[in-house]
Amino acid sequence: MSGSNKTDHFPTSDDILAFLKEGGRKITKREVARAFQIKGPDKVQLKKLLREMTNDGLIAQDAGRALRPADRLPTVQVVEFAGLDKHGDALVRPVKWDRKEDLPTIYLTEDKRKKGPALGPGDRALVRLIPIKDSPPTYRAQVLKLLKSSPRSILGVYHGGENGGRIHPIDKKNRDEYWVDRDDVRGAVDGELVTAEPVMRRRRDMGPKRARIRERLGNVSSAKSISMIAIHAHDIPNEFPEKVLQEADAAKPVVLGERDDLRAIPLITIDPVDARDHDDAIWAEPDTDPKNPGGWHALVAIADVAHYVQPDSLLDREAIKRGNSCYFPDRVVPMLPEALSAGLCSLKPGEDRACMAVHMWFDQSGTKIRHKFVRGLMNSHGNITYARVQAALDGTPDAETEPLLEGVLKPLHGAFKALMEARSKREPLDLDLPERKIELDDNGHVRGISLRERFDAHRIVEEFMIAANVAAAEELEKKRTPTMYRVHEEPPMDKLESLREFLTTLDLSLSKGAVIMPRLFNGILKKVRGTSHEHLVNEVVLRSQTQAYYSPENRGHFGLALPKYAHFTSPIRRYSDLLVHRGLVRALGLGKDGLTDLEIEELAEIGEQISNTERRAMAAERDSTDRYMASYLADHVGDEFIGRITGVTRFGLFVALEPSGGDGLIPISEIGKDYYYHDEAHHALIGERTGQTFKLGDKVDVRLSEANRFTGGLKLELIGEDVGPNNKDRKFMKKRGQARRPSKHRSRRK
Repeated sequence: MSGSNKTDHFPTSDDILAFLKEGGRKITKREVARAFQIKGPDKVQLKKLLREMTNDGLIAQDAGRALRPADRLPTVQVVEFAGLDKHGDALVRPVKWDRKEDLPTIYLTEDKRKKGPALGPGDRALVRLIPIKDSPPTYRAQVLKLLKSSPRSILGVYHGGENGGRIHPIDKKNRDEYWVDRDDVRGAVDGELVTAEPVMRRRRDMGPKRARIRERLGNVSSAKSISMIAIHAHDIPNEFPEKVLQEADAAKPVVLGERDDLRAIPLITIDPVDARDHDDAIWAEPDTDPKNPGGWHALVAIADVAHYVQPDSLLDREAIKRGNSCYFPDRVVPMLPEALSAGLCSLKPGEDRACMAVHMWFDQSGTKIRHKFVRGLMNSHGNITYARVQAALDGTPDAETEPLLEGVLKPLHGAFKALMEARSKREPLDLDLPERKIELDDNGHVRGISLRERFDAHRIVEEFMIAANVAAAEELEKKRTPTMYRVHEEPPMDKLESLREFLTTLDLSLSKGAVIMPRLFNGILKKVRGTSHEHLVNEVVLRSQTQAYYSPENRGHFGLALPKYAHFTSPIRRYSDLLVHRGLVRALGLGKDGLTDLEIEELAEIGEQISNTERRAMAAERDSTDRYMASYLADHVGDEFIGRITGVTRFGLFVALEPSGGDGLIPISEIGKDYYYHDEAHHALIGERTGQTFKLGDKVDVRLSEANRFTGGLKLELIGEDVGPNNKDRKFMKKRGQARRPSKHRSRRK
């Protein structure tokens, strides 16, 4: 009803409701009176009617005196990002929602005229809501103003008792402290790890921010709390909904049917001693084809997860939400429930298992001649650790590996040597970066930290997996079936230029005119092998690379020097591989559970989703490692170590302790009795008066001054006569800013 239309009767409650619903904007009592031409004494009757409608729950009044139907949301309010729907459209939800009914659907409208970052997890905005339909309630939200992000969930340590207390967040970036009222404690006790949600304060409230406890996670000093902190801090789904578990429990073993019978082939799985799942098996034999002298026939069999996880099933929706499994020193957060990940999809010795397999034939130099994908039934003839495989190949087999040595292990090693010959020709990026392993005792405490050993046995598995992944990408491209590629693009120009500047400081050069290929970096790495700069150059070359991601667009894999590459070999723990399996089922007519048309339409959005979950898992695993490291080193505060500088910033030095590898910070104010400036090109801090230089890769003597097992932070101090804080200089530096730029007459370049 328009404000200019006259009415010849006093409006009823239905008239006013209809007017409010048509308005779609802020409507006050004055506007209602104007719309119905109510004047003089009738205004008193209108106020009475509106009050009755409010008491009856028909209408509601917002803070700005705006009226609205009670079943409608306020026209203007604060919302937070709620995720994406199945079509990739952004959804938001009201920050304040204490009603019993389900949340309405609110789509975020993108204003293409305004440039700026899109809303993401934890982001909030002030929006205007425009109703689209009443049943089910659906709105469109127009952003009026982006607001400062507020944590949806707080992970911290509770200190207090039944009458209330404080939460100290675990997150290093969150320096707030939260007060918990007595009614919001939920039984938490002092020193307990909890999750909590912020509580909106009244305007006049002073003091710390407020929160209510949502979940108690146990004593923070428990060794098991370390990985739980990382899981909650990164919002990793940790528990499966009951219906998803029921769907997994209902799965049954497959029968042979139309599958290829591979059970007589002595496929074996080779895994670390602490492996939690076994999803790939390998086998090889000399090729009997006289046209391929010295060639090899290899078979890679992978758990047939696609058979159990059907598109758009409850299992599938949960798997795509997780994106991948997350691995911590004391546990794994799996992508699939244990009934599948450690049960029917785990290639256990002596048990029939459904598989997707690829036969590959190579010539004597490791070049693939052809391949063939099948859906089969296999039976693993052994699960052997890397160390035991290596020992057998080195001439000391044990009771289990000796029967497999001649017929299985040696042919695998022979095929591997051929694949390595092909690898050496294409020259993938050959970085040498040590990987550390955290060893836990039976109580979950760190027993020790060691370097992971690298055997030929590791590389056998890696090369077979790479070959199978390439075959999958080639097959799907040949069949013109869209798929999810693993993409690793070449380094961007700005990072290459930074790398060139750095290498000149070591009298090394990276040609500008040449086409950028991995072999150019390998040439640099070979020159520094065995020198004091080896570790440093490997680190800097690594930092110059782009981050790999998933996409339906093939842009090649730079690091592996491969034109096409797709992940096929780990569908138990990576959703990308499950999509590749479904693509092969569709392309080759291997069943009715292949990639769907809807999945093909949404591949780009799915690629972005699983790339993000992969990064989330990497960050959580890294944080967990840092906290385990800090817990281990907490008993060594005051001890002296040899360290290597792994990061140089304007605010200090990051140093990795040897041999543990724990990373700690030396603040710039604690470095030495000089003013230090940050030379980005040389990755160094340089003293202005003394010329004392600390650069990436340098070895330094340090003392551990602090190890915070809750945040994972280590604080270090340099040892030596010419280092240590200078209190006079500290005061001066505080005024000037901690990191001075070089003076005009001083060049940054040598």
